[in-house]
Amino acid sequence: MELTLLREQDAQTLWVFETTHRQYFESWINARPETFYTPEGFDHALQTALLQQAADQAFHYLIWLGGELVGRINLTQVRRAHFQSASLGYRIAPTHSGQGLASDAVQAVMQKAFHIHGLKRLEATARPENPASIRVLVKNGFHQFGHSRSSLELHRQWFDLLYFEAHAQPPTTAKA
Repeated sequence: MELTLLREQDAQTLWVFETTHRQYFESWINARPETFYTPEGFDHALQTALLQQAADQAFHYLIWLGGELVGRINLTQVRRAHFQSASLGYRIAPTHSGQGLASDAVQAVMQKAFHIHGLKRLEATARPENPASIRVLVKNGFHQFGHSRSSLELHRQWFDLLYFEAHAQPPTTAKA
């Protein structure tokens, strides 16, 4: 498995990945706007992601296996001053789920987050109905710190979200 930062030349491969697996991804997360799946909309989203990377606001990694794009893993909502944190999210092609790729990708992106990007804390969410994602996070040192009830609407149904965090180093408690 190899992670690479999103590049302009990945556009066509990423387009195929996103459109091929759209239905599967949308069964777990809210659908992107229809415009995303137009050439203009996809190009706009790609250019926005590249600008976010250049501005140190997000890091969009592609997950490759033997030259095949099998997933993506993103560090978004990067907050620098006083926080040094980001939100982690990922998607693995259904043809490659259950093979340990998500765990390996999370481990690899955590190394990049903490040692290359200088982040100190990562956050992630998972639905209670998705034990595989919860296992991936826990296996990689994430700890649950919250549970919000009926906080995500998907396909006209409300779901709970579990909140997880991981730190570059074990957190210390400030002394008063």
